[in-house]
Amino acid sequence: MHTIAVARSETETVVNRSRFICTLYRVTTDAEARERISAHRRANWDATHNCTAYVLDEGRAARSNDDGEPAGTAGVPMLEVLRGRDLTDVLAVVTRHFGGVKLGAGGLVRAYGAAVSAAIDAAGTVALANWQRLSVRVDYGLAGSLEGLLRLREDVRLVNVAFGAEVVFDLGCADAELLVDWLASQSAGAAEVEPAGTLRVEL
Repeated sequence: MHTIAVARSETETVVNRSRFICTLYRVTTDAEARERISAHRRANWDATHNCTAYVLDEGRAARSNDDGEPAGTAGVPMLEVLRGRDLTDVLAVVTRHFGGVKLGAGGLVRAYGAAVSAAIDAAGTVALANWQRLSVRVDYGLAGSLEGLLRLREDVRLVNVAFGAEVVFDLGCADAELLVDWLASQSAGAAEVEPAGTLRVEL
């Protein structure tokens, strides 16, 4: 799976004098997507249409809305582009300002799809992966050198370092078994490792 490389991106295309402004947002929940849509529509209240499509949860959740355009001519082709690009956690809103020339159903499908494609091309994409998340406890004597080594590893993402009675590293890794063996060798078996779920990372 992939997502857009930026938090927000906007691109404009013109078809027969109608302006199609596609804004892409990174979103992670249905509630966040709906909030973005509401805010976008309020900000663009004077537009002819604000059509939407979004994909979440690695493609398992998806929604679209034609916002007054003929059924299936806006939201669905927008959604098909997002899915065709293997994207997740992305909301597309295409704001149309009517230019006086009717495009017909086929023209609308092409225009809305093309607007989203152009916006994705402009934003760029990054690959995503779900890595295993670990909690690693070590004493202060090991923490400094271990943190430096962890930050050098391309197969590790260090999320947080907490300092208490011990130092706790919250991290994601591509291969937990491999990393656990490495941690044991670096700490002479002193590192305590517990699974902590999964972590979505950009590759």
